[in-house]
Amino acid sequence: MPRDPRFLILAEGSFNPLRSKTANACIRYSPGRVAAVLDSTQRGKTAQQVLGFGGAIPVVGSMDEGLAHRPNALLIGIAPQGGQFPAEWRPIVRRALDDGLDVWSGLHAMLGDDPEFAAHARASGAAIRDLRRPPADLEIARGRARDVAATIVLTVGTDCNIGKMTAALQLLHGLRARGHRVAFAGTGQTGILVDGKGISVDAVIGDFIAGAAERLVLEAAPDHDVILVEGQGSIIHPSYSGVTYGLMHGAMPHAQVMCTQPTRTAIRNNEWLSIPPLPEFISLHERVVLRPAPVIGVALNTYDLDEPAARAAVARTARDTGLPATDPVRFDPEPLVAAIHEFHLRRAGTAVAR
Repeated sequence: MPRDPRFLILAEGSFNPLRSKTANACIRYSPGRVAAVLDSTQRGKTAQQVLGFGGAIPVVGSMDEGLAHRPNALLIGIAPQGGQFPAEWRPIVRRALDDGLDVWSGLHAMLGDDPEFAAHARASGAAIRDLRRPPADLEIARGRARDVAATIVLTVGTDCNIGKMTAALQLLHGLRARGHRVAFAGTGQTGILVDGKGISVDAVIGDFIAGAAERLVLEAAPDHDVILVEGQGSIIHPSYSGVTYGLMHGAMPHAQVMCTQPTRTAIRNNEWLSIPPLPEFISLHERVVLRPAPVIGVALNTYDLDEPAARAAVARTARDTGLPATDPVRFDPEPLVAAIHEFHLRRAGTAVAR
């Protein structure tokens, strides 16, 4: 990166716990990089007041207000279905580029390929960084991850936008505290933004999705003993299951962590499709991987429950599945950290014995 980014995050009309996924992750995991958030509908509030985290990061109502906080980059803070760029945001991006701000985007629409934006960037010397742009030299998967010594753990979920990336990131610190050399394999634009590397697999040609996952695992394996692979989609999602299966088959995990939201009973925006009971869904997941990869824990997203209801949901999930369960953001992630730690030690012991 030519300079450390200090972001003005663009989330106009969308800054909230559900609609601004990229903004929210950047604020949660890289708050020191955030100068302000632009959303005129939330002007005058702080990130803490809007999201429940983020401290005093201000929400501003205009570019002039945002520039007063001295950002050097504009981050597109939403990850909408289809990943298209809102046309009404064009003047904001032009203004940012004209003022010399780099523009970072995780949309499917590649802003660097937009002739108008490219011209403004050239004129000011600003850069446009499309986080979803895949490498040009991807190969098909060949099952090479099966030979990796590191323990590969894939976060999976009952639906999209349910916490797979967040669960993986929440587990990093706890596993490192236990002495593990842990890699995070970012597979979506927001995970790439947080970690600084990865491949956004939903922007990869279908034949190469599994190959992209395999490449991430192979690149991480030499220097790490645990690899946390960020999951995508759901095996029952009518729109995104292709990416889900590509990740599962390319990464070839040894274990899975299931992510779910207790109050979500159907696929979002596809209410005709019910989510099966969790024990049944876990069993289904364990049958479609290419080698034995048990689900060893459950990460719950309980943001829409009060604390007593959230704790009851965690206890009920642990009872119904017989697995360690927690909300790794709201409560202690340690039950899942311990499950991965113990699974890895069993794998390592078996490898030594053999």
